[in-house]
Amino acid sequence: MPTLQLAELTHANRPAQLPLLSKLADILAASPAVTHLLVRGSLAHGTADRLSDVDFVVGVHDAQLPAFVEALDDLMSVEAGALFPGWRDTIVADLGGVGMVFLVPDDGRLQQIDLYLAPASRLPDLQASVSTASLLDRPPASVEMAEVEVAERFAIEFAARPRTCTELVIEHLVLAVLLHKRIKRGQRFVAYSEWHRLHTATKDLIKAALAPASRFWGWYQLHEEIAVTPIGRACVSDLNAAISGPAVPLAADVNAAIERMLALVERVCPEALDGLRDGVDAYGAYQELV
Repeated sequence: MPTLQLAELTHANRPAQLPLLSKLADILAASPAVTHLLVRGSLAHGTADRLSDVDFVVGVHDAQLPAFVEALDDLMSVEAGALFPGWRDTIVADLGGVGMVFLVPDDGRLQQIDLYLAPASRLPDLQASVSTASLLDRPPASVEMAEVEVAERFAIEFAARPRTCTELVIEHLVLAVLLHKRIKRGQRFVAYSEWHRLHTATKDLIKAALAPASRFWGWYQLHEEIAVTPIGRACVSDLNAAISGPAVPLAADVNAAIERMLALVERVCPEALDGLRDGVDAYGAYQELV
């Protein structure tokens, strides 16, 4: 089992995340669709601190990648205790697969779990280019070209799916957790980047709710397209308040942004919070713990 190899990985450094990493490795390895489990990031390098995320590359048999990705939310919720569905990671580099981020309560805090789901056929190239520590290696005997094409097509189509209001709420919550981490570590440049991503998520949420068929790209024509109703004008005002803040936020700025987002959602798409109340409430508890 993967847990038997963790001692070698952490012989010089026993991070606080080790029990959770072990639990997740066992959960993921239990699926016959999983061919590889690789740990990357600070846990693989022995440089983790108490804020470090648990970062896996999960090799999945090419033909089974679509079904595994579609079932992942349920797996992480039921088996790992994730608070809400995974966030489709738009920050991670494109390695031919699908990146997802989950928030899992662990030892009194929300722990960030990064899962990069890669087709098994991509693993040799990926291992050659990304620094990882291997916990599981059971590649399929062979992979047919048709299966490779299924996995490649699925990864492209998955990344291109329009995001729903619910997904954008989750994006806000995940980015807020990331920002709290950057602020505590003093990572000002990364905080600046993720703060802009949070504002962009607010813009995307407004457009998804009020102009889902928008013909305009990015930030163009927002006032002309959105501010044509009282609700739209209120949303534009919220967005203007968001972008008028500091370039690099403090923790209080992040908290205010989430409160503003939740009020905006209650106004324009309250159904987006259906099933997410536990996660939203848990974010408030997280604020008290960080």
